Amino acid sequence: MTDAQARQWAMFAHLSALAGGFISAGFLPFVGPLIIWLVKKDENPFVADQAREALNFNITATIGFWVSYMLMFVFIGFLTFAVIGIAWLILTIMAAMAANNGQQYRYPLSLRLVN
Repeated sequence: MTDAQARQWAMFAHLSALAGGFISAGFLPFVGPLIIWLVKKDENPFVADQAREALNFNITATIGFWVSYMLMFVFIGFLTFAVIGIAWLILTIMAAMAANNGQQYRYPLSLRLVN
């Protein structure tokens, strides 16, 4: 895999979360990064690292979305869902841009569940 291809796949790992998140209304954004990590993790260390980072962040965001959804019954969930959604969108775009430039991106407040 060339360097350009590695950067492209790393960017796809981050952007696939956007596609999954929008299709599932924020409940399954981790599916795209999971697929890319499982398929490409042995081909390039940069792709494996960024796909794992995207997977961990999107699992964390999914937990946040689910908790916010449950809190909607007491009305605070509407606010937390919006805050998490905006932060998720901005951070995912920043990560995709960094990966496309060949930089390793680390999401803030992300649980490290997959190593």
